Amino acid sequence: MRTHHGRLNTGPPHDMAFTRRPEAVAKARETARAFMSTLHPAADAQAAATVELVVSELVTNAVRHARGAAGSLCLQAKNDSITIDVSDADPRPPRERTPDFTGGTGGFGWPMVQNLATAVTVTTRPSGKTVRAVLPR
Repeated sequence: MRTHHGRLNTGPPHDMAFTRRPEAVAKARETARAFMSTLHPAADAQAAATVELVVSELVTNAVRHARGAAGSLCLQAKNDSITIDVSDADPRPPRERTPDFTGGTGGFGWPMVQNLATAVTVTTRPSGKTVRAVLPR
């Protein structure tokens, strides 16, 4: 168990809107790295890399599979966790697919997110959905 001397920086949520274009994934990774660098005490390298990976996978899924032109990313630090919300305009929930080992169509991201997160929820509404992944801080 880590002991923190001083106050934890949980700060306000960090939001990013994106258009469903491939470059949105790189921007989301940059946003996640910048967000993690503001935390006090700093997250260890493994936790920061995991947050970046989950952000990348969720935004990639929104860019590749969701309907609508735009989406959003929201990162929030709590005392013991990091919450990642990715929203898009498609009410269909993510679905697991058979992984494509030839490299053509993926199928690895959604199971990876579910394995790395301590909790994953999908909230659907007629105008879209939000996928929330909670990771240890």
